[in-house]
Formats: sequence, C-alpha cells, structure tokens
Amino acid sequence: MDPRLTLEKRIEAELKSYDGKMSVYADDFHGNVIAIGPDEKFETASTIKTYILACLFDQVEKGRADLDEILTYEPDHFVDGSGVLCSLEPGASMRVRDIATLMIIVSDNVATNMMIDYLGLDRINACIKELGCMDTELHNPIHFDRYEKLGTTTVRDYAGIFTRLARGCLISGEADRQMVEILKKQQYNSMIVKDFPPVYMDSDNTDDILIQVASKSGSMDACRNDGGIVYTPYGPYVLVMFHKEFSDAMYYPAHPATMFGARVSRMLLDQFLALEGRFVLADHR
Repeated sequence: MDPRLTLEKRIEAELKSYDGKMSVYADDFHGNVIAIGPDEKFETASTIKTYILACLFDQVEKGRADLDEILTYEPDHFVDGSGVLCSLEPGASMRVRDIATLMIIVSDNVATNMMIDYLGLDRINACIKELGCMDTELHNPIHFDRYEKLGTTTVRDYAGIFTRLARGCLISGEADRQMVEILKKQQYNSMIVKDFPPVYMDSDNTDDILIQVASKSGSMDACRNDGGIVYTPYGPYVLVMFHKEFSDAMYYPAHPATMFGARVSRMLLDQFLALEGRFVLADHR
C-alpha cells in the first residue's frame, strides 16, 4: 500500500463534494489517529448528554450523587422533543439511574433537564473540565423557547470521553462498564451504522453479534453529530463525526450529513476489518 494514500486523505477527498462542514476524529488504539478539524467548535445538540452521564457517574464515585435516589419530574423540566417523559404528566418519580438511562437510550430531553437540575449546571461544567474536555461547555438546560444553544464541544473532546471509556479509565472500571452498557442501548445510530453490512449487526443471522456500538448522537437544525465506540472481532475503535453549515435544516433519514457520515463510517470500518484491527498497516505507521 502506498503510504501517501492515507485513509485521512481519502476521507478528505470524499468530503470535497459535501455541502457542509464535517469534522472527524477516529482512534484505533494502535497509535493511529485520524483527525480532520479536531478542534473546530460545534453545537453539541444531544451529544452533551454523554458528558452529563459521565459527570453523574463521577459524582456517584465521589459520594455526591446516588443512582438509587428518587427524583420527581417537575413542571419546569418539561420540554418538547425527543424522549418519552414529555408525554407524561409532571409528578412522575423514578430512580436517578433510570432517568440517566432514558437520557441516553431515547435521548429524553425531560430526563436531561432532570439530570441538569439534580447535578447542577455549574457542577457539570466543572466536572467536564476535570475530565480534560477544555473546549466543551453546557450552556443551559434544554428549553427551545428560551435558549438558542445547548452546548459547545469538539470532536477531540468527545472522542476523548469514548477513548477513556473503552479503556476503563474515565471514572473507574466499574463506572465505565456501566456507562458503556447504557450507551450500547442507544436507539439513534443512524449515522455510524447506517452503511454497515446488516449481517454484522443481526444476532439472529450469526452465532454472535459481530459488531456492537456504544454511542450517542445528537441533532439540531444547525448540526448533525454522532460518536462512540465500535466493537469488532478485532477489537474496538472510536469514531466521532460532527456536522454544521449545511444548507438543509430538515430532518429525514437521507439527509446529506447522515449520508456522508455513514459513508465515512463505512470507509473506516472496512479499513479496520481489512487490516485486522487498525487503520494503517503496521509498517506504514
């Protein structure tokens, strides 16, 4: 293989025809990192919920929060959008661990506001910095009628969370394991896995699930984001893709951001599998 024909250059060439701006960060855990616009700042949309989850487990680890504490859905937590709690009347009560799970797996906005209220916005932002994500900030709770923005981050920061989760060194081994299990149940995987061969994802047609993804995506009118850990038979890799400055703000499965993101994700998967667990041949690192 010609070492000048790098995967990074192939991705950059693919994005030449994209009507928008896309940043990519990927790590194969063998010293090979793909970084395209790694420090460009993007609206987080719902990817901020991964940072909130990490801060929750950090606070639990420090004895400042309790996963079994009961919280009540208050009227000020209400917000339309993704999730199921907005369909319930305020007054419902549930455990912190269940609220956090809903925040991730169905991207529940009410659950997110409950978590922000429980942990405190300032505490969350302090924790994000303590985790080393210096370019990430939660600006406010989710209230679309009051605030235009939710958070700011970079693909480098977001990938750093997943890289440490995969290694079990973000909060603690057990805390990281629990977070990964929640992130594996996330139901909005349209970008990362959209172009994966279906047989790799279907346990009914294979002896084992060959590929699993622990991820959290996020979308607002001005952005489409996805990122997480891809677990393969050759080991895991981390992939984060953030989009902005596209001309079409509508939400639909074939949105250009989703399609280009899926194409880049498939390129990385094919390379990782072909090289049996890395993005670059060992001799060409």
